[in-house]
Amino acid sequence: MESLKIRPQIQEIIDEFLQEQKPILDGVSPAAGQMVDFAKEFLSGGKRLRAAFCYWGYKASGGSDETEILRAASALEFLQGCALVHDDVMDASDTRRGKPAIHKRFENLHETGSFAGNKELFGVGGAVLLGDLMLSWADQMLLTSGFESAALKRGKDLYDLMRTELMAGQYLDLYNQAKRGGDVNESFNVIRFKSAKYSIERPLQLGGKLAVDDPLLNKTLSDFGLPLGEAFQLRDDLLGVFGDPEITGKPAGDDLREGKRTVLIEIAFEKANPAHKKLLDDLFGKATLSLSEVNAMREVLEETGAHNQVESLIEQLFERSNKALFESNVTSEAKNALAELAVAATSRRL
Repeated sequence: MESLKIRPQIQEIIDEFLQEQKPILDGVSPAAGQMVDFAKEFLSGGKRLRAAFCYWGYKASGGSDETEILRAASALEFLQGCALVHDDVMDASDTRRGKPAIHKRFENLHETGSFAGNKELFGVGGAVLLGDLMLSWADQMLLTSGFESAALKRGKDLYDLMRTELMAGQYLDLYNQAKRGGDVNESFNVIRFKSAKYSIERPLQLGGKLAVDDPLLNKTLSDFGLPLGEAFQLRDDLLGVFGDPEITGKPAGDDLREGKRTVLIEIAFEKANPAHKKLLDDLFGKATLSLSEVNAMREVLEETGAHNQVESLIEQLFERSNKALFESNVTSEAKNALAELAVAATSRRL
């Protein structure tokens, strides 16, 4: 896929950066240096969608220098790493991409080392700190990307806004789950700020800001990126319920066990008949949900029309995004690459 051609370069930049950090943390203590090892494994592979959208946002805005934008785009992978590590802690998710989540890795370290104290608390503490460290590294990589100060100032202002929106969105997700939801509009607000903006819209705009100061182009990238980001997260929500564990790297129905108040779930609650509602009330958020209970909840999501409605929303948002892209005046190379990325972001298999 031409639009993701930068993946090997992004991985190389990440690996080189972590190699530079290793002696710094080893100098504190070999125990601290192990955090780099955990980070390196965690940041290996992946689709690099955020980095790709940043890169092509830059190209769409007329940017030409390669080295600087690749390093700046790589910074987003550290921000993504921070968000995922902290998200797994908040959701008590044991796995990520089919492997133990970072807090479980720290738990295993505690257990195999016969450390004193509570291994779960040690795991959470280690994961929070490694997530914080990756957030710090994201800043460092962006600010040392090599862009001139004026471009960095434009980019950093947008990057700061993106981080604030992400943390607020993460809290809204936590808040909605704790208060047992609200309505579809509230759930849309969560996905907009927790995922849609920082996954697609803001990376695109960051690339654009690093290339040029053009408010009209900034709006064009938003018109394309925001609905696409919302469609991307809605697809992720469907995968969290109907996804194949071999593809998602998560146990079947994990979002149902966690009690995730997604748009999918809110639609089901709104459209549920009394029998549906009783089943949802009894099973949704049950940590020990069996596969047969997961299947029973899936049937409710089908029977209420929630699944089909979310698929329809994805299609509508994709079409709106696609229309904005092809009515824009960005370069043909960037237009083709962004169209390809849009398909990759929204058509992941269930």
